[in-house]
Amino acid sequence: MTILRKPTVSIYVDRSSQQWIVQDPEGTFWIVPVIEEAWEHRQPFDLTDDCDLEPVPRHYKSLLGLPF
Repeated sequence: MTILRKPTVSIYVDRSSQQWIVQDPEGTFWIVPVIEEAWEHRQPFDLTDDCDLEPVPRHYKSLLGLPF
């Protein structure tokens, strides 16, 4: 039996920059603003040692308007 899993996203808040960060199903990190159609305005995010990412529950994806 094969179990199929939907790709998931991970949502974080970067405490150092106070921004929402989303890791998409492909593993890419994005800065996502809290505006309408936020995913359309995302910017690439470079993960560095200075980042202080704190996981956020996935139910916040509706707040950010994520398409997945």
